[in-house]
Amino acid sequence: MDSILFTEKLSKMYKNQYAVRDISINVKENSVYGLLGPNGAGKSTLLKMLTGMLKPTSGEIYYKGEEWERKVLTDIGALIESPPIYENLTARENLKVRALIYGIPDSRIEEVLEVVDLKDAGKKKASQFSMGMKQRLGIAIALLNYPKLLILDEPTNGLDPIGIIELRELIRSFPKNGITVILSSHILSEVENIADHIGIIVEGKLWYENAIDKSLNLENLFMDIVKCAGEDNV
Repeated sequence: MDSILFTEKLSKMYKNQYAVRDISINVKENSVYGLLGPNGAGKSTLLKMLTGMLKPTSGEIYYKGEEWERKVLTDIGALIESPPIYENLTARENLKVRALIYGIPDSRIEEVLEVVDLKDAGKKKASQFSMGMKQRLGIAIALLNYPKLLILDEPTNGLDPIGIIELRELIRSFPKNGITVILSSHILSEVENIADHIGIIVEGKLWYENAIDKSLNLENLFMDIVKCAGEDNV
């Protein structure tokens, strides 16, 4: 399986402190890559660099074997932090705004609404949506431009158990349709159920990266890494 994206010693420093340090990840095409780490580990910072929201202090990002350039963003869809939703608009109207900006046909709006199961939301305003519906609308917005790579930051945050199951099934369907997914989470069980490969970030460093191994006790591995990271910083 070929890589769609990899980084070499990617770092981000604020003043004199590293948020992310020397991270080299390797994301396989048509897979789900789960980025695990405690809150504040540097996951969001890394994803923001991959989407061009932050400029790295040092290191390189490669997309399909070539150095990352802004034109790569046409291949990337992202949902980082809160969904970028106009609360006073319906799901269709939210998508229409973006479709007009990007010159995307209305037929694509109907396609992504079907993918995220919001075709029946009708005239309900986004302000009346459940958290799960808002997350799905955020993903629909990220899917509008036919991305090859979808980046999701803590996508199950705030969801109830049913919303988590629905979102898990949706994310698992993407690789079959030619979309690679990178998602971050601090919830071990969710990543274990969704991802093909995982990377574990603690204190801004990548401590582990490998394919999911069902025989491996992920919780024990994670806690051992957190402990090692703490000792490393003493």
